Amino acid sequence: MKTREEYIESLKKLNLEVYLMGEKVECPTEHPIIKPSMNSVAMTYELAAKPEYEELMTATSSLTGEKINRFTHLHQSTEDLVKKVKMQRLLGQKTASCFQRCVGLDAANAVFSTTYECDEAHGTNYHENFKKYWERIQREDLVVDGAMTDPKGDRSLSPSQQKDPDMYLRVVERREDGIVVRGSKAHQTGIVNSHEVIVMPTIAMRPEDKDYAVAFALPADAEGIFMIYGRQSCDTRKLEPNADIDVGNKNFGGHEALMIFEDVFVPNDRIFMNGETDFAGMMVERFASYHRQSYGGCKVGVGDVLIGATALAADYNGVPKASHIKDKIIEMNHLNETLYSCGIACSCEGCEMKAGNYYVDTLLANVCKQNITRMPYEITRLAEDIAGGLMVTMPSQQDYDNEKLRPYIDKYLQGNADVPTEDRMRILRLIENITLGTAAVGYRTESMHGAGSPQAQRIMIGRQANVEQKKELAKDIAGINKKK
Repeated sequence: MKTREEYIESLKKLNLEVYLMGEKVECPTEHPIIKPSMNSVAMTYELAAKPEYEELMTATSSLTGEKINRFTHLHQSTEDLVKKVKMQRLLGQKTASCFQRCVGLDAANAVFSTTYECDEAHGTNYHENFKKYWERIQREDLVVDGAMTDPKGDRSLSPSQQKDPDMYLRVVERREDGIVVRGSKAHQTGIVNSHEVIVMPTIAMRPEDKDYAVAFALPADAEGIFMIYGRQSCDTRKLEPNADIDVGNKNFGGHEALMIFEDVFVPNDRIFMNGETDFAGMMVERFASYHRQSYGGCKVGVGDVLIGATALAADYNGVPKASHIKDKIIEMNHLNETLYSCGIACSCEGCEMKAGNYYVDTLLANVCKQNITRMPYEITRLAEDIAGGLMVTMPSQQDYDNEKLRPYIDKYLQGNADVPTEDRMRILRLIENITLGTAAVGYRTESMHGAGSPQAQRIMIGRQANVEQKKELAKDIAGINKKK
């Protein structure tokens, strides 16, 4: 397994083509806006090397029998599924941001089981391709991005009906040695910090959408791939001189990017689907369910930090004993633990797939994500309620560093007399970071739209809830349709 330092060095060797604020980034690992997100991924390596976290952060490979980072593991039991959620909560607690490796882990498990069943039905060799590919990922302990979301264009039209055929990533040429693809993938979490990318279809396909039913893996710096780094709220604070207090979370962060595939060649041994439209929907649903489970871990870990920061804000404001403050913090904990319960529940109720890896309970995974489209927003509201308006109106760090102004800021922005004003400012900026700043991408809006928007989960809940069976239960209890 890689160390934190080895991971960072391996990123420096990549020839990534990244654009940020209209300019090409020469060294992504050193760019002040990108670097905190790299630190978050590096934490997945750092914790895996610590004996106290070994049980959660590592596993034994089902492919090689070797010890591996759990972020490259193919789940072999419901216990593995539970440990995944616990690992994600731990990393949320350690970074208070998105640590970016969940998408690749969820993609791998979805592709592993789907390719097995696709090969059974069509006599293809995708599963063997993927196994060989994933053995390398495990052996070299690489970060893999999972790319599913297409721009989609006119969403009332199928991929093959679009005015611009590139609105969904597609195969533009099939050759004896592989395929050539064109298109893009949006909202790509952590791609600039990834060694590899697994590309999957984004929706179920019809036969006429054959060119869009494609899955494959490529190095993140493959020829023809480039990334346009996504803008985040308050991101340029990281560029300010001596950026610290105003950033809120100086060391960690997340990122998303628009990933462009400009006629990119994919060799045969890296192809996991090539026109099998009848299995596109299966791959999408399995990935989505795994990723909806993930949110019951990562969002809860960040929620732990936000709750802690809010409780500190109450202390620093001098109101920790006020009954309504205590009750609001209890409510924040109740909501956060409810989300965690859903993540654990869909893991415990998982099952073994034909391929041998384990899959979450689809209904409960969708219930988990449906709750996450709501509850972090209420946790955020309560945090802002308790923190107070100063969170968004206090002077800047530059003002605080000004010799004339600092004594006045220290004097007039002090709360609890036992707490330095700087500490109060720091905790309020952390709350701002999670609720309104760069981390709000991962904690708020991603909670709404990541792993599918709310309606996607409601559709799956409708399919999985088995209302007809519930009707029969009610009839039986009520004595309806019983023979006299």
